[in-house]
Amino acid sequence: MQPRIGIFGGSFNPIHVGHIAIARELLTLARLNEVWFLVSPLNPFKKAATDLLDDDKRLLMAQRALLGETRFKASDYEFHLPKPSYTWNTLRHLKADYPDKQFVLIIGADNWLAFDRWARPDYILSHFDIAVYARPDCPIDAASLPPRVHLYNMGLFDISSTLIRSRIREGLPVVGLVPPAIETLCVRFYSTMI
Repeated sequence: MQPRIGIFGGSFNPIHVGHIAIARELLTLARLNEVWFLVSPLNPFKKAATDLLDDDKRLLMAQRALLGETRFKASDYEFHLPKPSYTWNTLRHLKADYPDKQFVLIIGADNWLAFDRWARPDYILSHFDIAVYARPDCPIDAASLPPRVHLYNMGLFDISSTLIRSRIREGLPVVGLVPPAIETLCVRFYSTMI
């Protein structure tokens, strides 16, 4: 049986404890062997973002945050693909480069509700399983989901990268919001953007 690899893509601006907790729960719930955190160089929905930290710095923080997590890895895979990064294209390349693995797309309920606006949603739905994690204020009727899409209700993590950047701007601590391994780095990187 092919190993099931969860593909958790995002800006990770910065990666935080909520991202890691979701991935940990999905290892069991979605029967994943590993989760690859794909740091996105440019999200098509966030083209106007002005507080997006440099790609290499976000990747560095993700790598440090995941040190010691044997079933997780931070990846720059999308850095080497055409920009902006479209998920269907990333998944297509992953499938070609790793034919021995089965990829499962991990997205939040907010992204599922906007999924029909993604590029080539039909391609994704016909070739890949999708693990959708519940988010507050994003109700989804599990019974209405297509066959390869599964909703997972788990603890809701009221943490966002936006909140972390905001706290740093205000000079407030981010203890407990990001892994201890990247706390200092996170404050240093985002403080310079103020």
